[in-house]
Amino acid sequence: MDTPLIDGDYPPVRSVGEARRVLWKETSKLWKIAGPIAFNILCLYGTNSVTNIFVGHIGEVELSAVAIALSVIGTFSFGFMLGMGSALETLCGQAFGAGQIYLLGIYMQRSWIILWVSCIAILPIYVFATPILKFLGQEDDIADLAGKFTVLIIPQLFSFAFNFPTQKFLQAQSKVSVLAWIGFVALIIHVGMLGLFIYVFGWGVTGAAIALDITGWEIAVAQVVYVVFWCNEGWNGLSWLAFKDIWAFVRLSLASAVMLCLEIWYMMSIIILTGHLDNAVIAVGSLSICMNFNGWEAMLFIGINAAISVRVSNELGLGHPRAAKYSVYVTILQSLLIGIFFMVVILITKDYFAVIFTSSEDLQRAVSRLAFLLGVTMVLNSVQPVISGVAVGGGWQALVAYINLGSYYVFGLPLGFLLGYTANLGVMGLWGGMICGTALQTLLLLLVLYKTNWNKEVEQTTERMQKWGGQDIKTDMIPDNV
Repeated sequence: MDTPLIDGDYPPVRSVGEARRVLWKETSKLWKIAGPIAFNILCLYGTNSVTNIFVGHIGEVELSAVAIALSVIGTFSFGFMLGMGSALETLCGQAFGAGQIYLLGIYMQRSWIILWVSCIAILPIYVFATPILKFLGQEDDIADLAGKFTVLIIPQLFSFAFNFPTQKFLQAQSKVSVLAWIGFVALIIHVGMLGLFIYVFGWGVTGAAIALDITGWEIAVAQVVYVVFWCNEGWNGLSWLAFKDIWAFVRLSLASAVMLCLEIWYMMSIIILTGHLDNAVIAVGSLSICMNFNGWEAMLFIGINAAISVRVSNELGLGHPRAAKYSVYVTILQSLLIGIFFMVVILITKDYFAVIFTSSEDLQRAVSRLAFLLGVTMVLNSVQPVISGVAVGGGWQALVAYINLGSYYVFGLPLGFLLGYTANLGVMGLWGGMICGTALQTLLLLLVLYKTNWNKEVEQTTERMQKWGGQDIKTDMIPDNV
């Protein structure tokens, strides 16, 4: 089996030299996990992004319709399913760190069951996408085409039920290289299918949907096959134990889903609000292009989010509070630097990067006007996912969900609505207000992180592992202070 990445807790850092050594060691461990995970997540997101690129060259209405379908309905389901699967980041990561390897396969099977039922529960949103989008204020031609596209990608939804739990199972054990390879091969095949279905067969938007369905199941099946035939540790075959204590597992899954969905749906809501503005096709199209670029960066940080979740959960399972704390600090610092880098790139190329998605000069000019807000969003989104990953690793999902609810939906969204509509600032007002909500959420999460007692987190991890099946975890591993 793969062993956890830490071989002992750190002594307290008391000098610049010691801090430098911790920084280097944690950087190596972080990116050993984060690199392949981020690459895999980027490849998964790339399937949607590349689909938008291909469809964008069919026409403006087609671009807006597919962007709405993927940004609103697709993001809704992606966020909910990924969140439900993220319970495994807490449980599998801590179980692996504590040496309870036999629990991983059982946890994964429970998650398969829960996510499959979740797919059925949210299926009506796909079936009735057109009336839902019209009710939310989208123009009829955009809503009709988006609804048709959404129905066609229902098979992709059900692929998530196997994709995400299997992904978390492998991440907890740091078996992440295979995820990177599967994602890369799937993206290459997806690009080929898009060209074949759209340009050779002339299937248009329908061809794009079929390509997404095939790619989704291709990834899910490849991951399951790898687990069943090549993971000797953690997978012991199908077990009826997957149905034991399933309701308690559902509660943790729901807390994870709510935490993540409140984050993902927040930025999704700006697309909906923009659909009510004048010249909706240009407004939605330009914002969708910006959100697409923001999404690329967000997927990178979701990879880092998963990596820090693995690091924190493994270290807490091992009883190493300082290692957990130092890994968090190092990751936040590096993520902030990456976010600043992306902001600079966007500001330098603000008049040019939209050409990748559209040949419309009106859309390109509209995107250029939004570039500054995109850059600021990228900086804020570089820190926040890291702290969310720490929350998943430590099991704080419910607390973060409350913070997200207040910051985003009580403060940020109403402020954006006031600036966009009452102050007549349009897209810039909507987005600016929502950025303020993100800034508030980030500050609150940093405060929570500053106040965290890592010794107590180790104790709670021990209790959680005993509750979920491990009774042999030692509590004398916890040092007196951190």
